[in-house]
Amino acid sequence: MYEQRIDVLRAGLDGRYAAQWRRLREQCDWYRTQTPPVEHPSASITYFGPAAANLALAYRLTGNEGYRAEAARWISAAIGFPHWGKAHLPDHDLDAGWLLHGLSLASTWLGDDFELADELRAKLELQGSRLYKFAVETEGTWWSSSYWQNHNWICYTGLAAAGYALGRTEWTDRARTNFETVIGLLPADGSDMEGVVYWRYGVPWLATYLDLLQDQEALDWWDRCPFLANTFSYRLQQCAPGFEENIDHGDCHDRRSGHSVALYRKLAAAYRIGEAQWLADLVSGHFFWREAYASGVKPGVMPEAYLELLWYDDTLPPVDPAKSAPLSAYFPDLGLVTARTGWDDEATMVSFKAAPGGGHQAWETSHQLDRERGWDTLSAGHHHPDSGSFVLTSRGAFLAVDEGYSNRKRAGDHNLILVDGLGYADEDRYHVYKGIPYERQARMVDVLAADGMAHATAQLAAMYPPELGITRLDRTLVFTPAGRIVLLDRCAADSPRDWTLLLHADWPIEYGDEIALRSGSAQAWVRLHTPLDVEAAVTEVEANPTSSTPSLKLTRTMHTLRATARQSRAVTLLTTIEPTSSLHPSPPTARRLEVAHGYGIAFEGETVLLAGDDGLVADPQAIRTDGPATAGAGDHPGPANCDGLRLRAILQTPNRHITVPPDLPR
Repeated sequence: MYEQRIDVLRAGLDGRYAAQWRRLREQCDWYRTQTPPVEHPSASITYFGPAAANLALAYRLTGNEGYRAEAARWISAAIGFPHWGKAHLPDHDLDAGWLLHGLSLASTWLGDDFELADELRAKLELQGSRLYKFAVETEGTWWSSSYWQNHNWICYTGLAAAGYALGRTEWTDRARTNFETVIGLLPADGSDMEGVVYWRYGVPWLATYLDLLQDQEALDWWDRCPFLANTFSYRLQQCAPGFEENIDHGDCHDRRSGHSVALYRKLAAAYRIGEAQWLADLVSGHFFWREAYASGVKPGVMPEAYLELLWYDDTLPPVDPAKSAPLSAYFPDLGLVTARTGWDDEATMVSFKAAPGGGHQAWETSHQLDRERGWDTLSAGHHHPDSGSFVLTSRGAFLAVDEGYSNRKRAGDHNLILVDGLGYADEDRYHVYKGIPYERQARMVDVLAADGMAHATAQLAAMYPPELGITRLDRTLVFTPAGRIVLLDRCAADSPRDWTLLLHADWPIEYGDEIALRSGSAQAWVRLHTPLDVEAAVTEVEANPTSSTPSLKLTRTMHTLRATARQSRAVTLLTTIEPTSSLHPSPPTARRLEVAHGYGIAFEGETVLLAGDDGLVADPQAIRTDGPATAGAGDHPGPANCDGLRLRAILQTPNRHITVPPDLPR
């Protein structure tokens, strides 16, 4: 496999590929210091696959017999395990997929005269047959037909690699048929419902398969996959300012498990994305070892050394995203809106989302397939009940935070609204979208994301238990060019309810004359412009992030602001969040404007006007915004009787007047 590419690489190991070759040989040196277990450990053995591939490629490039001997040591241990995988679906899931891929590459690169060649091929035949049989027998029920998630991509890529190595065309044909379906069903905007951490874990396998297909069958499917063509944009916009950490929607082990230098290299080469090349350079030069040792995802970035070399195209110049990428973005399939004041470490950023389970494409298609074939295809277990929630980061710190990884997923662990203390219907389980009615969907509407500002409304009423009788729960979020947030929550039910706004933080929230979120060098003033009962709480989340290691536990403690409007049939909650420095804080400036139509907030230098139920926004020309900057919750700078404009919102800054028109496309 990859014979022509290996010849090119070999010629440049001491020149154009010297840095990537150094990464590979250092990884091989690391293997030499380790002792592979003789008996199958209780934890995952996925790392055996890339270990074999790294050592085998180093041998294939150099002819150094030491690399081949070290490969034999690792491969011998893998051959000796009666089953690949122990705690969860032995032979039939991720461990099998990872090992089939890596050991199949190794089998080819080490050659027929490799001392374990016959034993290795026999083991690949056995394990490939087991995985193939499972895929056929479970079609329509598990990863065999779960087209939108990582188990499908990993297992079928492993099966394909083994098929190519052994000449088993029924395996490669089935994998090709699967991926032909997959690339046709993934969202064209490149967004991933599993979140950044599982994007980093799973999407490299889509690229690996397309690379194998092109190498082995001369089929170029790169342009047939708009998801892969656009997914770097999604990943880039989920970088926290400064690029090192990631926004943690969905199941995320931590905020440092989001980078894959190898995948950035491949996307850069395949689609000529200079920004992907730039980010790969940045990560490999500055963030790599922090990622390697702080990441909770295994086997992690270190074993990808062989792919970093195979996939590197040095003819593509890097492009700094700060000079080319937009400050605001919208990914309609996932209902994901992002906006930031900049790309540097000190910038402020928000990420706000709302969509059906798995995103629009997966939700619609899975229901159609399941209805027509009697299948169960969605498998959106990593997608949280978080529609309407947001994450806020500023000055290198996270202020309004997400929960990370959870096994029992609850809306109350996100920055959302509880109704009578309840979150979404059918929550408090791992797969909160499994088996729920098709109509139970959240949607993002009236989206305007441009030039570092954002306006969007999440429609959420359908997500709550029907017995609550919720007739409306619409959350509008505005992010201003200065990095301030205005939240407008319009809530209604057919009988009086308690409506509780939640804000979660990493560190204890400060209550006093002002409410403050503080973390590191950042803080944010929170003002509640609606009379509410405020209380502090602590929210604990625990998860086991991998079924292959039952003993592994992740725990998370969040500090929670709970602000409740008691027993109301209809209520409007108006909230502002103003980031500032915690070391040299500027005072809060948000104050509510009393306007004839809709809702108004004045900040120092910025005014936000939002439409009321009549669809009208106050005329900004008639509004006085020079009232006292110290006005607090419920205070107003004086009446402003003015004619209304039929708009969703108006944002005024010293240099701009931005309008959000009605009936924006969804």
